[in-house]
Amino acid sequence: VSQILLFSRHSEEEKTPIEPGIVIREAMKLLQASIPATIEIKQNISSSSVIMAVPTQIHQVIMNLCTNASSAMKENGGILEVLLDDIIIEKKQNVQNINLAPGKYVLLKVSDTGTGIPENIISKIFDPFFTTKAPGEGTGMGLSMVHGIVKKSGGDISVYSEPGKGTVFNIYFPATDSESVP
Repeated sequence: VSQILLFSRHSEEEKTPIEPGIVIREAMKLLQASIPATIEIKQNISSSSVIMAVPTQIHQVIMNLCTNASSAMKENGGILEVLLDDIIIEKKQNVQNINLAPGKYVLLKVSDTGTGIPENIISKIFDPFFTTKAPGEGTGMGLSMVHGIVKKSGGDISVYSEPGKGTVFNIYFPATDSESVP
């Protein structure tokens, strides 16, 4: 219910300058306890840049993407990789359905070696209530929430997937020069 209310709300929670690496490291600690041992977790959190965001929403983004990745690898295991890095976009980019102005960004990349997403449904994955999970296993709100959070932050998201090989989500958050709030 709270996800539906947050999704439908037009008012935003107060964004503050945060270092997403801190939030992501904490979320990964929680995830490691719940992800099966057959899934290897690789982390490369090299960014210490600051973005304007709501910390709980960044936590939701990483938890949702990693939980989905884990679900895609539950039968055969695999590798879940989380990368957080600084990038500079020098000219306007409109590649892989992302639209970013020039500037400094923090790239959050979540990839897995799971089942992948079939080409015929990849365009629907960010739609509210769309799910491929069995009843009782998912609401279809997770990726639409991720999409909404990223867009409200001024960022963008792309997805690449090959059935049988895995999926990669690239999320771009605009970096700010503000100081992080502890």
